[in-house]
Amino acid sequence: MKKDIVYIVEDVIRRQWDQLALTNFNGESMQYKGLGRKIVKLHLLFEHTGIKPGDKIALCGKNSAQWAVAFFAIMSYGAVVVPLLHEFKPDNLHHLVNHSDSRILFVDSHIYENLDPELMPNLEGALRIDDFSLFFSRNEQLTDARAHLNEYFGQKFPERFTRNDVKFFEVKDPDSLALINYTSGSTGFSKGVMVPHRAIWSNIEAILRILPNLPKAGDSMVCMLPMAHMYGLVIDMIHGICKGAHLYFLTRQPSPKVLIEAFRTARPRLIITVPLIIEKIIKNKVFPTLERPMNRLLLHTPLIDKKVLEKVRAALMETFGGQLEMMIVGGAGLNRDVEDFLHRINFPITVGYGMTECAPLIGYSHAKGIKPEDDREFLAGSCGMIVPRMKIQVLSPDPENIPGEIMVKGDNVMLGYYKNDAATEAVMRPDGWMLTGDVGTVDSRGNIYLRGRNKTMILGPNGQNIYPEEIEQKINNIPYVAESLVIDAGEGRLKALIYPDLDEARRDGLSRDQVQERINHDITELNPSLESYSRISSVRFMNEEFEKTPKRSIKRYLYTE
Repeated sequence: MKKDIVYIVEDVIRRQWDQLALTNFNGESMQYKGLGRKIVKLHLLFEHTGIKPGDKIALCGKNSAQWAVAFFAIMSYGAVVVPLLHEFKPDNLHHLVNHSDSRILFVDSHIYENLDPELMPNLEGALRIDDFSLFFSRNEQLTDARAHLNEYFGQKFPERFTRNDVKFFEVKDPDSLALINYTSGSTGFSKGVMVPHRAIWSNIEAILRILPNLPKAGDSMVCMLPMAHMYGLVIDMIHGICKGAHLYFLTRQPSPKVLIEAFRTARPRLIITVPLIIEKIIKNKVFPTLERPMNRLLLHTPLIDKKVLEKVRAALMETFGGQLEMMIVGGAGLNRDVEDFLHRINFPITVGYGMTECAPLIGYSHAKGIKPEDDREFLAGSCGMIVPRMKIQVLSPDPENIPGEIMVKGDNVMLGYYKNDAATEAVMRPDGWMLTGDVGTVDSRGNIYLRGRNKTMILGPNGQNIYPEEIEQKINNIPYVAESLVIDAGEGRLKALIYPDLDEARRDGLSRDQVQERINHDITELNPSLESYSRISSVRFMNEEFEKTPKRSIKRYLYTE
């Protein structure tokens, strides 16, 4: 089988020629033929600039149709894409452009304003993502190529540009480098993950096989996750294009109001998201309604409770556009109470498992009710089964019952970390197995159950393994808790750092002191349900929400004592 993701993109552009491909929400749209035309134009720019396959080109901006064009143009030319998160601070961006050896940078105007080209001495030029005009150039070939780009295009295609003119770079070596993705993890320093073409192809091929008709060609998808992060890039954008879907980009912060408006417009059948979005909707909109005295009574009345839950499900489905067939949640664990409730109302949700180093898929199973070809139906509490062309092991004497570090091997696995042999050797074993840093178990059918991160595990007073994420899920279910972190306070004690939901408290007429008093009381009530070594000894209330990664995981390393 030809492990060439570029060929799949090339083929779908030809097949979907007159169909819509990309739309900036409440802005301009582009058909697949427009996407093909712009890609080929950028190929001419690269060619006349002297860019060669294997050269690095950085890309930094908010989600947009133009961002997608630049990405596909770089990858389909055979150059190496370096997607950089637009949330990175300027000094970090300077460092990553230099570290990646990028020759050109595509960047949003508001980001470029805070950059200093003098601090990126090897960068040959920067182009504005919006219209691909030049910010600056140190390369005469680049300056000339940009000035005469329309002329070059007219010379190459004197009649007209047709679907037969869509001919991209052929990936002859599946192990060749496709992109360098700099992690922005919850445990510290960014590392450049070297992702080969085979890993992207393998991820897409797995989704095409497991979900052949979701979405179908012509269906709409809302891309709400940052595309510079591997989850949003591959599972949302590349997957959507490879299916011939119509992608909507929000181009601004995905607030609940903006998202709901986008869902009503796009009416997607498939939604790719992170836990924070669905949890906020359930905890803030659904749970409070169900706690009203009349609803509580109805939920404990036979037959009537079913009708109440059906109404809740119908309202929730309408929130997501009314045509949703499946929601895939990834990037972090889903709150167990929220997950249990969604299964109770038969909401079509499933939780996947992955990491940047696997581009990103490791585990996936279908939401309940989706009829799979390979009998992989999602079980509550798990994060799916190992995906095709991947293997999994648990470093444990009893992998089904005793948690251990998870190892994976297969086509999805990275080549290593760019210019960082020590970090590569720390996770990549000579036999090809990669240590994920995640701790969990795998049952006899292959369902994966995560307990936490190896790096975040706290050693209890008598050597017990404490996974703070499990305790945090319980704390996050307490009324007026927006988010929490459990940290080691020393001498066998655990401290909970809690950011309270003061907006909700104000709506209920409570002061900050009253909210803190209630939360402290509820922590005291929670403790007896926890193992003795996992109980909370003290609480500290935070004045600001925790700093997060782009996939909305808390940067834990900033809060350890």
